[in-house]
Amino acid sequence: MTVLVTGVTGLVGARLLPRLMEAGVDCRALVRGGKDVPAGATAVEGDLLDAGSLAQAVTGVTAIIHLAAVFRTQDTDLIWKSNLEGTRSLVATAETHAPGARFILASTSNVYNPHNPHPGRETDAVDPEQAYPASKVAAEKELRASALNWAILRFPFVYGDGDGHLEMLPKHAIAGKMHPAKRISTIHHRDVATAMTLALAGKMDGRIVNISDEAPTSIFELAQLAGETIESSSEPLENPWHLHVDASLARSLGFQPTVRTVHQALQEGWL
Repeated sequence: MTVLVTGVTGLVGARLLPRLMEAGVDCRALVRGGKDVPAGATAVEGDLLDAGSLAQAVTGVTAIIHLAAVFRTQDTDLIWKSNLEGTRSLVATAETHAPGARFILASTSNVYNPHNPHPGRETDAVDPEQAYPASKVAAEKELRASALNWAILRFPFVYGDGDGHLEMLPKHAIAGKMHPAKRISTIHHRDVATAMTLALAGKMDGRIVNISDEAPTSIFELAQLAGETIESSSEPLENPWHLHVDASLARSLGFQPTVRTVHQALQEGWL
């Protein structure tokens, strides 16, 4: 199996790529010029916004894992250009040069309506207003409309392996005025790899699938795990299901997280 992975220098990609190689996957890493990749991976230079540079990267691959995305920036034009146009370019190139490849898109659970009356489900209508999730929904639609064999994995808050994401959470929670009792779904990098392995095996073909561990955790508790204290509150919690996803479909397809909770990650030294 030969797999092209984009976004290999990001928080998720830098941790997923070595795990795929450890599992025996022949990995190509799409990089811009001058970027290093882990030993064992084949670096292929290319730019998602330059379709002509992608043909060599996709030719002959069994699957494509598309992780590359722009998230935390005020430059909404860059978000849309990278997340939608970049995906559109890669999909079109794959249709021409690797029509039999499985295309796996990493998306986000931020697409779900904050006012949902239940945890976010794959069947829920999505129409997010913020640029990042909105661009991801548009990218999902682009892939679903293609002639490729596809799978879309919607990930919640990803953490672990020293990525610093958990440590950044208190600052963003305070800036966003998030209620300390709000519980959010999470997933460890180890189980991003667990989910991707299932998707590569075809278990999620033609589906949008929420991926999460077994225990949504409160902002208050997550801040404590990050070594920070945020102000507590007994005020009523609005939108209790916001950022909390229903992962029952993933479980029915065989997904079982190896890191069941953030507390387990702490106990095992995997933060």
